[in-house]
Amino acid sequence: MTTKQLDTYFRSFLDIEGFLQMDDSVNGLQVDNDGRDIRKVAFAVDACLESFSLAAQRGAGMLFVHHGLLWGKPAPITGIMRQRLQVLMANNIALYGVHLPLDQHPEVGNNAALADLLGLEQREPFGDYHQRKIGYKGVLPQPISIDEAVKRISFMGRPPLGVYPLGKKEIRTVAIVSGGAAMEAFQAVDEQVDLYITGESSHSVYHYALEGKLNMIAGGHYSTEVWGVRRVMEKLANEFSIEVEFLDIPTGL
Repeated sequence: MTTKQLDTYFRSFLDIEGFLQMDDSVNGLQVDNDGRDIRKVAFAVDACLESFSLAAQRGAGMLFVHHGLLWGKPAPITGIMRQRLQVLMANNIALYGVHLPLDQHPEVGNNAALADLLGLEQREPFGDYHQRKIGYKGVLPQPISIDEAVKRISFMGRPPLGVYPLGKKEIRTVAIVSGGAAMEAFQAVDEQVDLYITGESSHSVYHYALEGKLNMIAGGHYSTEVWGVRRVMEKLANEFSIEVEFLDIPTGL
């Protein structure tokens, strides 16, 4: 497949156009190749020198990431940025980045995947971000403990950054926004859910969560956002005869 064909395919189910005005990420094809066909697509959470080098070692013609290289205003091609681009260019690797559209997607998105791991029912959008909700909340079929919730969402059994049992011991309702969404804990308290799951915590929300009796899990920015890229990878592999590989490069954060 060419980069144009892959771009058309990803845009067919990821709402890239719908997030143009609210996402700092330049979603879509960020770096093109020389036009030749791509026989293997690698998938990773982050665009970085390590993921670029590993993609080159594994013979990938495209790297699909959640956190791309281009954010907001143009970046000068100097220092680390030049080193990163040099690896892509030298190995003819195209770079494709999808940020908020991948968080929000109801089937292949990070938050939908976490909801699936928990078995959430009666789902509805949650987490206002520039007047659009990118997370989900729902009801568990049976109450569980916060420790059980941790087990269900942990990627490869890796421990979360933080677990805060500040509310009910038996959890029935859950809200989820992956990544760096600690402040959405305020919304979770206001909507009276039992547990809020995100990637990172913040000192600023602790006392509000404590007083609002909100349990929280900071699962890790990386570990809560491996799910979307993996689901896109599986979808691509199931629908086309193209080789895929997930590059696991955990940050511990």
